[in-house]
Amino acid sequence: MKIYRLHKKQNLPISKSQAWEFLSSPKNLKTITPDYMGFNILSGGDKPMFAGQIIQYIVTPVLGIKTKWVTEITHVVDGEYFVDEQRFGPYALWHHKHFIKEIDGGVEMEDIIDYKLPMGFLGQLVHPILVKPKLEEIFNYRTNKLEELFGKY
Repeated sequence: MKIYRLHKKQNLPISKSQAWEFLSSPKNLKTITPDYMGFNILSGGDKPMFAGQIIQYIVTPVLGIKTKWVTEITHVVDGEYFVDEQRFGPYALWHHKHFIKEIDGGVEMEDIIDYKLPMGFLGQLVHPILVKPKLEEIFNYRTNKLEELFGKY
């Protein structure tokens, strides 16, 4: 059983409250997701984030295949961090921690994603050629989009 980790940090020249307000709103996920992924919230994104919140959405990550994804917000410390976990979707495990820390002149945002692919050995084979590059692409898009929205640090 191979569990992978994606770890990203980004600094932005905004206040901690601005960062939290944007990142903790499920509706803003669409803004920071590439258009080709067809991100669409089906339910659960109409309220401010809270522990126990279930969010259902559709994404089209690869080859035009629409995928339903259900996540639960399992932990929230207002203004500091939140954790989302996949309950149903393309991964065997998806555990995503989002941290926001005040730094001189802005904030540091940190994402730590631990994930496991389905299909055992076959999943491990496609990881370096399909899954890892796709996740890197998505998070690079997010980095660029957040800088476009809030400026470079």
